[in-house]
Amino acid sequence: MKQFLLFGLFFLFLIPAVIFAQEDKVIYFFYGIGCPHCSQVEEYFAEHDLYQKYPIEKREIYFDHDNALFFNQTLDALQVSASGRGVPTVVMGETVLVGDQLIITQFIQKADVYLGDENQANDEPVAIEASEAKAPVVDDQVEDAAGETADGFDLTLAAVVGASIVDAINPCAFAVLIILMTTILASGNGKKALKSGFAFAASIFISYFLMGLGLYTALGMGNLSGVFFRIVGWLAILLGLLNLKDFFWYGKGFLMEVPMSWRPQLKRLIASVSSPLGAFGIGFLVSLFLLPCTSGPYIVILGMLAKKSQQLQAVLYLLLYNLIFVLPMILITLAVYKGFDPAKAEALRQKQLRLLHLIAGIIMLGMGSVILLGWI
Repeated sequence: MKQFLLFGLFFLFLIPAVIFAQEDKVIYFFYGIGCPHCSQVEEYFAEHDLYQKYPIEKREIYFDHDNALFFNQTLDALQVSASGRGVPTVVMGETVLVGDQLIITQFIQKADVYLGDENQANDEPVAIEASEAKAPVVDDQVEDAAGETADGFDLTLAAVVGASIVDAINPCAFAVLIILMTTILASGNGKKALKSGFAFAASIFISYFLMGLGLYTALGMGNLSGVFFRIVGWLAILLGLLNLKDFFWYGKGFLMEVPMSWRPQLKRLIASVSSPLGAFGIGFLVSLFLLPCTSGPYIVILGMLAKKSQQLQAVLYLLLYNLIFVLPMILITLAVYKGFDPAKAEALRQKQLRLLHLIAGIIMLGMGSVILLGWI
């Protein structure tokens, strides 16, 4: 009888100990606000009621300094290299999963093993794992926070540069700057023309960057789906075809430039500028006139960044994009200041219109194809 009593007491003490050990285990889910890949994981967890089934503790690291510090301390302890860190990340014991696809495909299996329900696990290899002999290592095909492979070519950067070149060689921007420089030079003051050109380029840069940042934020908050991303790809294809149309049949149908009806008012607006300050102010208004012929590539890039990039990375991409966009304006300003005739610049622009549309069309078709094929 005593033996049964002792066994019963031992069993009663054992059950709470096991339950406590189970409850003491925590699965950390590190994410960032505005991160599209994190949203994919959150949707997966919610759809499968994983927040209720597993002890998942969410920690936002973009805006919460303490969580960011804890994130780095945790991965430091697990010896995860800086290049292998990103969001979304799941940490359960010594197992680290980085990237939405890996988390979605491996979470349940690894969580069951971690929590002791090993009979539900299988023997499939894990892309990121830890053991006593080896620290967690990011597999070379695991997506990082930007959705790129660790050793792959940065197609996002290539797309940003390509689209910005399309915008930079746009005939609309060239025409506006040439009119502005001609107007200022008519006063006979070369230095004023130089300052006005720089001021105009600066205002275009600022206005386009702010518009892009606002649209990127709005798109990011909308949690873009794969369908929207494909729409962005088809938009790039459409813009490419329209530019090719302007190469073969320039002036017929829809023109990828400022509408003809807007041009007289735009010229009057620019001709009213007489100082660098005026050029800076007019740049913000002119940027609205330029939207019909410059917004296409920009929207494609913004849609891509909202789907694929973290906030800080997207801001850096936007800065690079707009710097390339205004670079020809700066070069033309310097050339005119050094004595290059604005009339010759305009004649050269008119002569190369078709070629510029051809280059833009090829680049946009390439971008659209890359997006639709899933290479970005």
